Amino acid sequence: MLEATLRERANNLVRASARSDVPPFMVMDVMAAAARIEASGGHVIHMEVGQPSAPAPRAAISAAKAALDDARIDYTSALGITSLRERIARHYGETYGCEVGAERIVITTGSSGGFILAFLAMFEPGDRVAVAVPGYPPYRHILTALGCEPVLIETSSENRHALTGEALLAAHRKRPLKGVLVGSPANPTGTMMSRDALTSLISTAEEAGIRFISDEIYHGLDYAFPAVTAAELSSHALVINSFSKYFCMTGWRVGWMVAPEALVRPIERLQQNLAISVPTLSQIAAEAAFEGRQEMEGVKHGYLENRRILIEGLPQAGLDKFLPADGAFYLYADVSAFTSDSFEFAKKMLEQAHVAATPGIDFDPVRGRQFIRFSYARSADEMREAVARIARWLG
Repeated sequence: MLEATLRERANNLVRASARSDVPPFMVMDVMAAAARIEASGGHVIHMEVGQPSAPAPRAAISAAKAALDDARIDYTSALGITSLRERIARHYGETYGCEVGAERIVITTGSSGGFILAFLAMFEPGDRVAVAVPGYPPYRHILTALGCEPVLIETSSENRHALTGEALLAAHRKRPLKGVLVGSPANPTGTMMSRDALTSLISTAEEAGIRFISDEIYHGLDYAFPAVTAAELSSHALVINSFSKYFCMTGWRVGWMVAPEALVRPIERLQQNLAISVPTLSQIAAEAAFEGRQEMEGVKHGYLENRRILIEGLPQAGLDKFLPADGAFYLYADVSAFTSDSFEFAKKMLEQAHVAATPGIDFDPVRGRQFIRFSYARSADEMREAVARIARWLG
């Protein structure tokens, strides 16, 4: 009896919290499975993870090396290095033709750190926040872990899988929403919102008292038309971006947000306590990365070619239904002609064809079993080989 009591007491000491009970980010599990195949000698084509195969800009790497030679890498302000914040503010004028004050720029630990800070600063536990599906899984997982309720709004091919004001208001009428988060270009679909569509959605949200968060991490990787920033359309919207995708700096873990003025100090207080500051070396490299825009445009041109290879090649391989890839580096393909379980489809494709892709269930718990996400962020030769392997496997 005593032994059982002690065992129960010990179990209680190490029991995980309810808020930690979120689904895994499935793409990371696929990466682990691919690594096991490679460890046994197999050659896997990686189309599962949204990670550029190109390195960071040369200017960023050189700046980091120079900073290391200076020997001191100290804390920075919780809001970030002043010169980096000023450079990002200038970026908005250069790229979008809109004025954003450097005092509204907050440097974050990647976009992931930005989401955590934004959700903590904008919402209370129990608040309902709308996200479009299919969509980036950690949106809803982070909201859940923080005690908020993610509200999934299904999109359709009729509106190019972009969230509409009508759908947002319909969800709001059922039970009031406190916020909405929208990505454009979107992950996993690559869908982009036009200026008119984004303007209308922001206006609809704000008129209904719904706070607007814009995920712009894939800005710069736009093919159908130039991406529009919410910072140009509303001073009340909160914008999240990162150096991970366009600037190929995933592992540096550095991003930024454009915050409404009233939220800058609350976000600063949160950052002071949660992280003190973003890694200094990454901030130094990020500021220099802007000097590598021409280099990064060359990388983007490679994505454009990869996109063409998949759009032309996958139908010949048997996958002829996919969503529009306006931007980012993803193609979201309908595999319902072959399976009703995209997880098993992705598992077998990895094991038998050695092509790693992410099952749609990761992005859409409702209809995701019909879809697979392919990332085309690697080399053109790998994309051609992937198409050939898939064709042999499905044939």
